[in-house]
Amino acid sequence: MTALEGLRVVDFSRFLPGAYASWVAADMGADVVRIEHPRELAKQAAMFGKGADMEAERRRRARPSYVRNKRSLLINPGHAHAHRVLHPLIARADVLIEDYRPGIMAGMGLGYAAMAAINPGLVYCSVSFAGQTGPLADRAGHDPAALALAGTLSRLNGLPTPTLPSLQVADVLTGAHTTIAMLLALQAKSRTGRGQHVDVAMSDASMSLLLVNLGRTDDADALPELGKWHPKGGVWVCADGGYLCTTDMEPRYWARFCEAIGRPDLGPRQQDTPHHPDMQREIAAVIATRPRDEWVALLATADTQAQPVLSMAEAIAHPHHRARGMVVDVTLPGAEPLTQLALPFHLLDTPAVAPVAAGDPGADTDAILAELGLSGDAEALRAAGLFDDAKGATA
Repeated sequence: MTALEGLRVVDFSRFLPGAYASWVAADMGADVVRIEHPRELAKQAAMFGKGADMEAERRRRARPSYVRNKRSLLINPGHAHAHRVLHPLIARADVLIEDYRPGIMAGMGLGYAAMAAINPGLVYCSVSFAGQTGPLADRAGHDPAALALAGTLSRLNGLPTPTLPSLQVADVLTGAHTTIAMLLALQAKSRTGRGQHVDVAMSDASMSLLLVNLGRTDDADALPELGKWHPKGGVWVCADGGYLCTTDMEPRYWARFCEAIGRPDLGPRQQDTPHHPDMQREIAAVIATRPRDEWVALLATADTQAQPVLSMAEAIAHPHHRARGMVVDVTLPGAEPLTQLALPFHLLDTPAVAPVAAGDPGADTDAILAELGLSGDAEALRAAGLFDDAKGATA
């Protein structure tokens, strides 16, 4: 048995923050039905492009780790007849996840109040940019804007000038917090029998990055100036152009590091603030004398906290990540396997299900209609335009 076997999730999410939670659910055995709006698919094609090579498009669609193990229902949720399919689907679900702006789902007749009326036990997870309440609740935005609003983009790169991140920090944080909130609500339901509305904002989730800094001062404006080095570590350029990251902030590790690089005289000077710039230059000069992997081996022998700054390709190939099962090869019928990431945790008694790559949009529509007893209505619904965006839309 898997941890979430028997759980039913209806996933309206279009972006990573919501899709992350349904990815966790799907990998842990839940039946996740992914609602795919034809208009949203067209919007994604406009944003990211769509080629004529169908095999390449099939691979592109299945490539993200967070879309696997989910079934696809292609349907226009704003269509006048959408309730004929979506209401019975949601009535038997445990969780609904959506990431539209506040009010959009309600405008399609799918808001929390309406869905709770047909399924009082439903855990309804709303994931949005700034939440369901507050003066910015109606605003839209993506990952960097959430970091900016949360006060974390200003400190994220450790430099006085903020930069646009190349990784989805706020998206993953929001997805993880959505997962936590979803499971907490399900735990509460196990005691009360009632579902509830779960409100997760990207801006709220991003503020969790401030926990350590806020815990060090009563005056947020009095934090140390960004860009100034302190002997708690650093990123150093090696002789071969590779980078080394050190985090030897604890006194014993700092002493080991200084000894290992041949500068034991720096050990007692960790708090010698006026001379930190000179110390930084001296350490940088030492690190520049050897290639990256030579330093990694030497500092590992000394039991310091140094690690190589790996490229994405190096990380995927690294034996530690492979041994931990963090990188998985997912079969794509008729094509080369996909390289994907596993869930970032391990349950030894209830492990994840085997990964199944995402199929085409709507690949499971007929099967889902059959489960709902709607096979006989399928052709009429299709003729009415329920499964495309051409006619009958109300939102």
